[in-house]
Amino acid sequence: MMQRADLLALTRAAQRLESSNLATHLSHLVGMPIEKAMAALPGHWSTIVARITKSALTKALDGALWTLPRKKRKPANRTHKFLVGVSGALGGTFGIMALAVELPISATIMLRSIAEIARAEGEDVTTIETKLECLTVFALSGGSAEGESADTSYYAARSFLAKAVSDTSNHVLVHGFSQEGAPVLVRLINLVATRFSLPVSEKVVVQSMPALGAVGGATVNLLFMNHFQQMAQAHFTVRRLERVYGKALIAERYAAIVKANANTKSKVWNALYWSQDNLPASGPLSMDSATPTPKQLKKQQ
Repeated sequence: MMQRADLLALTRAAQRLESSNLATHLSHLVGMPIEKAMAALPGHWSTIVARITKSALTKALDGALWTLPRKKRKPANRTHKFLVGVSGALGGTFGIMALAVELPISATIMLRSIAEIARAEGEDVTTIETKLECLTVFALSGGSAEGESADTSYYAARSFLAKAVSDTSNHVLVHGFSQEGAPVLVRLINLVATRFSLPVSEKVVVQSMPALGAVGGATVNLLFMNHFQQMAQAHFTVRRLERVYGKALIAERYAAIVKANANTKSKVWNALYWSQDNLPASGPLSMDSATPTPKQLKKQQ
């Protein structure tokens, strides 16, 4: 039986993963659509960003995860936000030219924060699987839920990365991070970088605006860090629930929650409650009791 607290946790995770949008926050900061700001970039800039992003992820993976203690403790989110804010001030001061220096620093701090969140959600951060799952958080950019699609953006991203994560994990277990293991790891980093380079481009174009300066650059990096901390919290919450209830059931309930809240105007998504929690691990979910009555809620308490 799935506990009510876990349904609420799954709902919060789904809302973050499907509706959190970094571009929206950046647009509010600069007072204009981020797409309009990005249109001013030179045509070859996307290639430059992609190259720097791959390099930054490689350096971050080398520096952020290997010294993390196994012992569980509360993630130091505020400390990591402060450090990323300082590095963001560098980007705000020197603009686009600072990206090659600033992004590896920011990505390393962010990956360390992601790993601490994973550890707090019960992940064993000493395993290669968890280390790679931390890396994949950079590929979870958030988006808008589409009620008619059971294939949510979050699960689509996980599916996109699943084989590369599995292949890399298996290969590294055999060969370690040697020359033999390098090609599969490079392929995974390239896949993550493909998705991560878009929010990086959005971040850089905002930081490069002369009116923002160092303070604006720090603010952009705080938004950037906060976004991926939320992605990490949601992702590792889903993984924690999968370990308890099984992947199939959590995927089905996640899809049902997304569909039920696709057109909601509320800032907080409604959780789904079932009067009889004995659904099979596969097959469609009934939405008849999605919204509990006051009497049903009283019985659950």
